[in-house]
Amino acid sequence: MALPQFSPGVPVPAQSSLKGSSLIDPQALMSIKSLELRAKHVVEGFWNGLHRSPYHGFSVEFTEYRQYSPGDDLRYLDWQLYARTDRYYIKKFEDETNLRCHLLVDNSRSMHYGSAGYTKAEYGNTLAATLSYFLYQQGDAIGLLTFDEQVRNYLPARHRTGHLRQLMLALESPAAGTATDLSGPLKRILELVTKRGMLVLVTDLLAPIETLHKNLSGLTASGHEVALFQVLDPVELHFTFEKAVVFRDVESGRDLFIEPRDIRKEYLAKLEAHNAAAKKMCHELGISFHQLSTDRPLELVLFDFLRSRMHRSKTKRRNMSN
Repeated sequence: MALPQFSPGVPVPAQSSLKGSSLIDPQALMSIKSLELRAKHVVEGFWNGLHRSPYHGFSVEFTEYRQYSPGDDLRYLDWQLYARTDRYYIKKFEDETNLRCHLLVDNSRSMHYGSAGYTKAEYGNTLAATLSYFLYQQGDAIGLLTFDEQVRNYLPARHRTGHLRQLMLALESPAAGTATDLSGPLKRILELVTKRGMLVLVTDLLAPIETLHKNLSGLTASGHEVALFQVLDPVELHFTFEKAVVFRDVESGRDLFIEPRDIRKEYLAKLEAHNAAAKKMCHELGISFHQLSTDRPLELVLFDFLRSRMHRSKTKRRNMSN
């Protein structure tokens, strides 16, 4: 049984409250019309929450090494690494590291399902806008590629006046495609992005895993750091339908009359196997994998993203020192 891709209009399941929390509820967040303003609210909420948390100050962790050059501050020499390698290395701190990041955002028709008054596409675009806003504020160069079965918008990674606004406008452009074909966009990004950097893929990943492995391995083999965010609606994750209903495959247009209790177990088993294969593929390729439900506050997603990058940097540092 193929994984169904639902059309909009399904009632939202019960959602746990976030009492006593300063996190912004995604449903309230999506009521803000301006995508840039949404991103600003999330980033400001993230920093406010971080300052009150045990993780305050975590951003001063160093993330990279570089070889010593005359004139560098000797306080940042790593003498333990020198003892192992007989070479001088300088610790490069998070706030000194200029990142070149491209966001690859799926806007195919399957992303336009939503059970909570907003769609996966709106959530995914808001996630991309949040990451863009955060990284841009840190001085990083941000680029964008939106796609369905083909590339729709491309902006090269830049950090200059007006670029963030251009990126937000591109994310707000309505999608016109049908099927999702990740192969073409991923091949295209290899042609467009010749300098090593970070690539962030935002998609529901409702496509055969085997078709992704070759293209994603091409990205990692080219030296890019890759992060994959799989965005799914809570109803897709838990299949909480109770009554018989007609589903429409929003990419093929085919209608299916389904009794939920007859297929729930099989559907959930298929979804679990699909997601497990995605996680395994990402682990094998060294890709950071994040599965998201669209009811997850984006401040937490941003925190998970940064914590994952810190963990990756620490692992890289340990490997260098061995």
